Amino acid sequence: MSHQEVKFYQTGTFTVGNRLLDPEQRSVQSTEERTNALNSGHRACQGCGEALGARYAMDAAMAATNGQIVIANATGCLEVFSTPYPETAWQVPWVHSLFGNAAAVGAGLAAAMRVKGKSDVRVIAQGGDGSTADIGFGPLSGMFERNDDVLFICYDNQGYMNTGVQRSSATLPAARTSTTAAVGKRPGHQLGMGKFVPEIAMAHHIPYVATATVADLRDIEAKVTTAMSLRGARYIHILVPCPLGWGSASHDTVRLARMAKESGLFPVFEARDGEVTDSLKIRHQVPVEEFLKPQKRFAHLFGKQRDEEAIGFLQARAERNIRKYHLLEA
Repeated sequence: MSHQEVKFYQTGTFTVGNRLLDPEQRSVQSTEERTNALNSGHRACQGCGEALGARYAMDAAMAATNGQIVIANATGCLEVFSTPYPETAWQVPWVHSLFGNAAAVGAGLAAAMRVKGKSDVRVIAQGGDGSTADIGFGPLSGMFERNDDVLFICYDNQGYMNTGVQRSSATLPAARTSTTAAVGKRPGHQLGMGKFVPEIAMAHHIPYVATATVADLRDIEAKVTTAMSLRGARYIHILVPCPLGWGSASHDTVRLARMAKESGLFPVFEARDGEVTDSLKIRHQVPVEEFLKPQKRFAHLFGKQRDEEAIGFLQARAERNIRKYHLLEA
C-alpha cells in the first residue's frame, strides 16, 4: 500500500524514530492544522479504542474535504460519551440518529446537500457494530444498494458495550459477554455464529470498502482520504478494542488491535466495486492465542482444561483469512 512508505515507529509530533519527516509525510494527527473534530472533554473510558478511531477518522476526513463534512451518528457508546446533553465534544456539524437509522439519516443528508447544490459538503454516517451489523443492517444495505453518496464508518468493538456488554453479530466466537456466559458444555459465544459486514458491503459492489485498526494511524488516514475522494456509497470497518467489554488493560488497546491484524483474525484490506484490490500484509505473524490471552472475555479458554476446540476454531478462521486476503508475502 502506498501509505507504507514510512515504516518507523512514530515517537514525536513531526518525527519517526529520530528523523524529522517532510511535511507531506506527516500524518494528519502530527500537524498543527489538525481540526480536533472530536475534542477533549468527552467521557470515554480510559483506553477507549472507539474514541481513538473516531478522532483519527474524522480529522482525516476534515483534512480531505477542507472541513466540509456533516456527520450522522447512531446511538451507542460514541454518541453517549461524546454528547452528554447539553454538552458536546464534536467541533463539526453532527446529527444524532436513532440506534438503527444512521445510514438512512446519512442518505437523507446527502440528498439535502444535492438539492441545495452543496456538492462540496460530504456526508459521513457512523456507528458501532451493534447499530451497523444488527439494528441498522437494513438501512445500511439500502444505502449500499442505492449507492447513496455517503461514507459509513463502523467502529467495531465486538459487542453492545454501552448497554451492558451483550453480544452482537460481530462478537467473536467463544467470547464471554453478559448474554453468552462462560458456563456449560459450550461456554461463551457459540462457534460459527456472526457476520463480517465488509464482505456483505462488497457483495453490493459499492465503489469502496476497507478495513482498518486503531493500531495503524496512517492506514486509517489513507483509507479515509481515499474514501472522501470518491462518490457513491463507501464503507470503512475499523477494529476498536474496548477495555471494559474485552476485559483488557487500558494500555493494551493498540497492542490488541495490532495482534488481531498480525494473527490474521482481523484482515486489513481494500476493495473496489466488490473486488479486493490490496491487503496490509502481516509483518510478524502471531498465534491467535496471543491475542486471546490478555482478554478476560476469553479467560475460560485457558482454565484448568484448555478449550482446544474453540482455540482451534479461531486459529482456523485466522488461517482462512490469511489465505483469502493474501495476508502473507508470497
